[in-house]
Amino acid sequence: MKNLIVANWKCNPTTLKEAKQLFDSIKKSAKNIKKSEVVLCPPFVFLKELSFFKKGSLVFFKLGAQNCFWEKFGAYTGEISLPMLRDLGCEYVIVGHSERRKYFGETNEIVNKKLKAIIDAKLTAILCVGETQEQRNNGETEKVLKEQIIKAIKNISCSKFHVSNVCIAYEPVWAIGTNNPCDHEEAQKMGLLIRKIISEIYSRPVSQKFRLIYGGSVKGDNAAGYIKEAGLNGLLVGGASLDPKEFLGTIKSIE
Repeated sequence: MKNLIVANWKCNPTTLKEAKQLFDSIKKSAKNIKKSEVVLCPPFVFLKELSFFKKGSLVFFKLGAQNCFWEKFGAYTGEISLPMLRDLGCEYVIVGHSERRKYFGETNEIVNKKLKAIIDAKLTAILCVGETQEQRNNGETEKVLKEQIIKAIKNISCSKFHVSNVCIAYEPVWAIGTNNPCDHEEAQKMGLLIRKIISEIYSRPVSQKFRLIYGGSVKGDNAAGYIKEAGLNGLLVGGASLDPKEFLGTIKSIE
C-alpha cells in the first residue's frame, strides 16, 4: 500500500486567494510523487473552489474534510453532512481530532456516530487517537488509547472496518503544535500497541491491514523516520502543511 500523507490546514488560511496560492504551489512542485497518496484537508469554505481548481489537471492528491456531522440532512444549524462533502469531491474525513475533543467537547460516543456515518457514506475515515501529557505522566497511555479506539468503533463490524479502509492516526496531544514530536522508537511502540488493540477487537489479520499514521509536530527533517524506523504507513501533517516547501520536503523525504 502507498504511504498516506494528510495535510490538515485547520483554520487556515483566511482567504480564498491564499488557499488557491497554497494549493497551486503544492500542485506545481508535486509532479514526481509516486509512492505516496496525499490528501489535502482545507477548511470547509474552500472545498468547492479547490475541487474545481483540481479538475482538468494531473493532480496527485485527493481532498478531505476536517470534520463532519453524522446525520445526512435536517434542522442542524451550522453542520456539514457527509452527502454534502461527497458532492464537493471529498474522499477522506478526519474524525476525533484532539482539538475537536478539547475545544468542542466531542466525546468518544460522538466520534463513534461520525465514524459510522463516514463508513456508511463510503468515504475513508482518518480516526485520531492520542493521550495528553498528564495522562502519559500518569501511566495511562494504554488505557486512554484502548478506550478511545474501543468506543470509536463500537458496533462497527469487522467487515465494515476492513472494507471501508479506516485509517487510524496516532496523534499524542502533547506533541501537536509544540515542536516536541514523539520520537521514532516511541511512535513504533504506540503503533504496535494500537495494532494489538485492533487485533483483540477484530483479528490479527485485520490489525495488519489498515493504515496507521503519525501526527504531531511532523516536519521534513523527522518525517522519514516514522515510516522507515517506526514502520508506520504515513503522516498527518498540521502546521508544516501550510508551508509548501516544508510540506513537499516532508513528502519527498519519504519518497
